[in-house]
Amino acid sequence: AGFYNIDVDTSTLVDLSKETLAEQQRLNYDVCVDITRFVRAAEPAGVTISIGGEIGEVGTENSTPEELEAFMDGFNATLEAQAPGTAGLSKISVQSGTSHGGIVLADGSIAEVALDLDTLEKLSKVGRDRYGMAGAVQHGASTLPDAAFSNFPRLETAEIHLATNFQTMMFDHIPAALRADMYAWLDANAKDERKATDTDEQFYYKSRKKAIGPFKKQLWALPADVRGALGAEYDKKFTFLFEQLGITGTRAIVEQFVTSPEQHRPFPTGASTIVAAPDDADLSD
Repeated sequence: AGFYNIDVDTSTLVDLSKETLAEQQRLNYDVCVDITRFVRAAEPAGVTISIGGEIGEVGTENSTPEELEAFMDGFNATLEAQAPGTAGLSKISVQSGTSHGGIVLADGSIAEVALDLDTLEKLSKVGRDRYGMAGAVQHGASTLPDAAFSNFPRLETAEIHLATNFQTMMFDHIPAALRADMYAWLDANAKDERKATDTDEQFYYKSRKKAIGPFKKQLWALPADVRGALGAEYDKKFTFLFEQLGITGTRAIVEQFVTSPEQHRPFPTGASTIVAAPDDADLSD
């Protein structure tokens, strides 16, 4: 399918009940090695897929250099023992104060986060200097205030994750009737995810990505004026982010160091031979 940038999040397997950091991270890096080997076996000739690991579950305690070292030492040793010479990780996701999609308050607004920039900088440096990676990944960044984004190039952050805010912009622009239908679907189909303390705003914000799949047809069929207004807002946001993150004018640098071989794939056959996956209607991402 042409996906050449894959993050492997096995951080929920970290076991803090273990005594040493290496023991805490063992299942995390063991499973990450398994998935890495699977990806490497499937990557096209001439392409090295960028694979990232994760050492701390987003939304928990901030990561430390010692945790990064415990994970990477275990990962590298295990990968080399199982598949000598196999390319490893290019980046590492860490916890530095954010959560996926932000922390939702009772009124549906997003709480301000205390982003630990020192942690991000230290872990990026360890990743580069000791393990030859691009550095650390800042995930859960889409709900940060605009003033925060200029910090990431300065700290040499390898990558940041921004999807949630674009999803929020989409929900803000679609017709109210369609949004109400999607929320009604969540009431019926995602109610098990609702905590007893959740307000409607919190529940819908945290679960509404699950309604995108079942409403794909309606979303693709949005009126031209709605799509145009949303597209203009996306254009402004992408322009802002590209400028803040120092992306402008970097194409020549990328082409100097990155070569992309041509990939030839068979054209898909007619729709009559395509069988939908049984869970396709519930696709959430």
